Amino acid sequence: MSETVLQEFLSLHKIEIERHTHPAVMTVAESEQLVPKLPGAKTKNLFLRDKKGAKHFLVTIPASLSVDLAQLGDLLGAGRLGFASAERLFKYLGLTPGSVSVLGLVNDVEHCVQCVIDQSLWESAAIQAHPLINTATMVVPHVQLEKFLAATGHIPLIISVPAANLESNQS
Repeated sequence: MSETVLQEFLSLHKIEIERHTHPAVMTVAESEQLVPKLPGAKTKNLFLRDKKGAKHFLVTIPASLSVDLAQLGDLLGAGRLGFASAERLFKYLGLTPGSVSVLGLVNDVEHCVQCVIDQSLWESAAIQAHPLINTATMVVPHVQLEKFLAATGHIPLIISVPAANLESNQS
């Protein structure tokens, strides 16, 4: 689904989200440099799969969080998690790398992807999300996020996503 179709979906469901254009960004670091200061929590999105590729997860976390994938897999009851391929990302969410956000769930009409949102983001007044492309960011107020998820038929799993222990990884 294109950004235009996303805009139509938002309009149809009376979901009001402000959109801001900026240069293309592929990483959180690039977004820190190229995206103007906007309200709402900056996010990072991980599209993950279980070892067998049978379960898929879109995990939305604070931009600064490094995730312990082993602990997250245990928490989700999914065992070992890994990053899904670009092909899987396109197949299930209709997205390309760099444009992943919770708004991609609009393309998951068969509900193959479990939405996981970090508790701290869920408690934020608003979050930032790409509108299916990486040349814009939308500021999504919490109430509008709830409306969006309900309209797509996704019930988010709200958890405290486990952080990686960076100190032990550096020794």
